[in-house]
Amino acid sequence: VVAGGGADWPLAQALARGLPATTLAEGAVREVPGAQGEAALVYPLALRAGGQAQVALAWPMGQGGAAGFVPPPTPAAVDAQFAEAAAAWRERLNRVGLQLPAAGQRVHDTLRSMLAQILLSRDGPALQPGTRSYARSWVRDGAMMVAGLLRLGERAAAEEFVDWYQTQLFDSGKVPCCVDARGADPVPENDSHGQFIYAVAELWRFTGDRAALQRRWPAVARATRYMESLRQRTRTAENRTPDRAAFFGLMPASISHEGYSEKPMHSYWDDFWALRGYKDAVALASAAGDAAAASEFASWRDEFASELSASLRAAVARHGIDYLPGAAELGDFDATSTTVALNPAQAQGLLPPGLLEATFERYWQQAQQRARGTLAWADYTPYELRSVGALVRLGRPARAWAVLDFFFADQRPAGWNQWAEVVMNGYRVPRFLGDMPHAWVASDALRSLLDLFVHEEGEALVLGAGLPEAWFDGAGVAVRGLPTPHGLLSYRLQRGPGGLHIDIDAGLQPPPGGLRVRWHGREQRIDRLPASLTLEP
Repeated sequence: VVAGGGADWPLAQALARGLPATTLAEGAVREVPGAQGEAALVYPLALRAGGQAQVALAWPMGQGGAAGFVPPPTPAAVDAQFAEAAAAWRERLNRVGLQLPAAGQRVHDTLRSMLAQILLSRDGPALQPGTRSYARSWVRDGAMMVAGLLRLGERAAAEEFVDWYQTQLFDSGKVPCCVDARGADPVPENDSHGQFIYAVAELWRFTGDRAALQRRWPAVARATRYMESLRQRTRTAENRTPDRAAFFGLMPASISHEGYSEKPMHSYWDDFWALRGYKDAVALASAAGDAAAASEFASWRDEFASELSASLRAAVARHGIDYLPGAAELGDFDATSTTVALNPAQAQGLLPPGLLEATFERYWQQAQQRARGTLAWADYTPYELRSVGALVRLGRPARAWAVLDFFFADQRPAGWNQWAEVVMNGYRVPRFLGDMPHAWVASDALRSLLDLFVHEEGEALVLGAGLPEAWFDGAGVAVRGLPTPHGLLSYRLQRGPGGLHIDIDAGLQPPPGGLRVRWHGREQRIDRLPASLTLEP
């Protein structure tokens, strides 16, 4: 069935004159007095099981008249357009090659779907969490999507977001938490500055584009100085007293963490992002050739890191807890937000000894109870997928897979490789789900799934830390053309007669910390490429 038309068609002219609309009722057409002009195109279709039918519509987007007329497409033309679009998407979603056993197919499929969901949720350059519930763009979501996009070779989309969001900064250097059709939102959310700086730094690390860095550097410098002005607000004599010592030197209280939307809190989520921002500001200043700023920012970074560490110790002591708190004044347990201490903040060295491990041990115990049905729960947000990457980085791949299997079971509809923003314990519960798919959730899933294959750890790249042992049998695991800050990574891990064998192609410059192949409690460092060796048992 084919339909087409232009603004000069009788139906369009009738609607433009505001004639009474028609509506459908049990197959009949009737007038609705006083209604605005509307129309319905009806296509009765009768399909057998497994059958298909095609309806092609051509609609003019111009001003009408002869120039705006769109001729009805032929079925062959429609098929050709669909084939062209599908081929373009397949190329875009398969730039990184993965060869996995059958048990890993859902990882492969979900990675590609997560990338597509982020790209389809965009509004021009704006990276948005969804297309239905959120007609705005947050720098928080965007920075994490930028990190994921770059890891799958989507440079253009990442650059477009960063360059657009840079235009939304206030003159003071304040980075707005979000932007919509009305402009930048002035509500203070004190994670935003570190997130913007991090997004710029990720572009620099992955592209090495010095001209682009020079264009972005003034905005980074302004954002860093504004972030420092916020930090100075809490470095007061009042906050040196024992009952307020945990607040000294932190970012001021804000509502950036959604759990604190009713009342601003000193959220460590803000501080871990600020730490990442200070680190990246120093690196970007050096890369931009601004030695004075690099020196000044480095002093702020070191002072902030010291005071953040002291704050965490003070909060733990004040609340008598044995885990890392979500907010200094609450001492609450929130492992999902604490994941950013590992990535991107890489703040392990600042944390009170043992508390990071204790935090995720507690998370693991609760995750097991939830999966077994011995812990009552109503819902969760799949931002929790960040815990998969955290557990991989902590050397707990079996636990990472256990929680990942739990999350995979909540992809809905089955086979669509997506999560809603909120997952209920019971799929028929009539409650708000947020957008589905949800592009910020997609960014968390994408980054955690990629951590299974490779992740950064200080100045090293760690390969294979999250891969199940069983995957190395048969043809093994192969990765082709995976972007990293050090070039494209291609490797194969396969079990052979002498043990686990790895081949790593040239094309990647080993980082200062080397490449470290890590598999289930064992590790071997590689400093030269290409490499082909059997790993020590």
